[in-house]
Amino acid sequence: MKQKYILFILFAFISLKGISQNNYSVTAIPFQPFSGGLTPLATGDELYSGVINLPFSFDFYGTTYNQVLISTNGYIDFRTSLAGAFSPWSFNQTIPNASFPIKNSILGCYEDLYDNAGSGTLAYGTYGVTPFRKFVVFFNNQTHFQGTPTQLTSFQMIMNESANAIDIQMITRTPTLNWQGGRGVIGLINLDGTQGIAAPSRNTGSWTASQEAWRFYRPGYYPNYSFVRCGDVSSGIQVFNLAVAAGDLNSSNPSVASFYETMVDAQANVNAISNTASYSNSTNPQTIYANINGVVKPVVLSVVDCNIDFDNDNAASEIEDVNSDANLANDDIDFDGIPNYLDNDDDGDLVLTNVEYVFAKTNITQGANVLRDTDGDGIPNYLDNDDDGDNLLTFLEDYNRNGNPSDDDTNSNGTADYLEFGVALGINPVSLVTDAIKVYPNPTSNLLNIQNNTDDVNASIEIYSINGAKVKSLNATEALTTISVSDLQTGVYFVKVTMNNQVGNYKFIKN
Repeated sequence: MKQKYILFILFAFISLKGISQNNYSVTAIPFQPFSGGLTPLATGDELYSGVINLPFSFDFYGTTYNQVLISTNGYIDFRTSLAGAFSPWSFNQTIPNASFPIKNSILGCYEDLYDNAGSGTLAYGTYGVTPFRKFVVFFNNQTHFQGTPTQLTSFQMIMNESANAIDIQMITRTPTLNWQGGRGVIGLINLDGTQGIAAPSRNTGSWTASQEAWRFYRPGYYPNYSFVRCGDVSSGIQVFNLAVAAGDLNSSNPSVASFYETMVDAQANVNAISNTASYSNSTNPQTIYANINGVVKPVVLSVVDCNIDFDNDNAASEIEDVNSDANLANDDIDFDGIPNYLDNDDDGDLVLTNVEYVFAKTNITQGANVLRDTDGDGIPNYLDNDDDGDNLLTFLEDYNRNGNPSDDDTNSNGTADYLEFGVALGINPVSLVTDAIKVYPNPTSNLLNIQNNTDDVNASIEIYSINGAKVKSLNATEALTTISVSDLQTGVYFVKVTMNNQVGNYKFIKN
């Protein structure tokens, strides 16, 4: 039987000041590189590959691409006119910079790689199912110009369909300091170099890395609405309740959404689909169109085999429909743009779901196992980003800063710190917002108070539904701000408070 949970989740995010000058953000994610078969790519030193067709369209800095090039110097380039041309190796600028020699690229680890002896490999390929496939480029055991055989770089660049997020799995890097100062960079840069973003401490420099991972994403970016149902993929036909899509697309007034089988009908507002509560797709996938107050948005209907554990996290795909609305694609607990059923870290706490999705008996006479909930807050660990309930988010209890909270046991008692309430070393970089903002009453039915106990009363306040839709926003200029929530539907909501270049997120329940 599917277990249902009320998600009482406190979110907090670090504002990475100084590394972002565009709408992309970057966050650490668990280290779990792709393992599987890929297509070898052979190309000479300091050269671009030939044109490679992407398996799906990909939006990069607002432009949609279907083809890429791969440079032997560690990056993906969207400028296909450079196929087979020279790939620059010399640089000393940090990004963003209009003088940076590489433009319109994903910099997996851009540096002067020189695998002339053929000891390393370069390969690419695709895995996953529509509409959430992944395009992977793997640089493995690449040597550097003037480097020794032990000074190697291995990493993967992963482009995610639909969410258009970009993951970098950095397996290892040992720079060659006697050439180019050992310079390397992980990040993104746009077509003219004026916009770019690097992973923290991974802008141009001689840094060393081992088993770390980063995700570059645009919060709230969804070019199409996806409705993914479990079903028999041999026929590919399933019944979809389009009211689910209507509620997600316009939570304040779902009734204004109408659905059409063609773009032309949607634009003209004619021949609307009548059986919206039980619409059967004709192909798998099938794109239909929603018209919401004159704005047309594609809606992609897909049927997948839920016997497959798509993200290999040990949590069956079917139970990853946390809100139980039959749409796997709108469950994204950590708001990272990757649905839970494709996300190997559902709560974004840097502990892999397959580590947290474990069962334990609560007493010796218990007949059935239950999902582990260390702090007893009603949220299983794999959906909880504060597993021990100490108000210090799990990813901040990575005290040795190796990207893995599971191996931190500062008092050497055999229990990881993120699972032990008594260990909280206070390194939370957003403690000013988290500790000084109070949201009450909770639950509430009419009014919500946001109390700001800091000296700076200027703050931006936004309220989001559990599906990530912004339902209210305002700028606060007083220590106490009162907001009417009587018009909101019953459920769990999140309050995002931004102040002093820091962000804190808090939950409340509307009853």
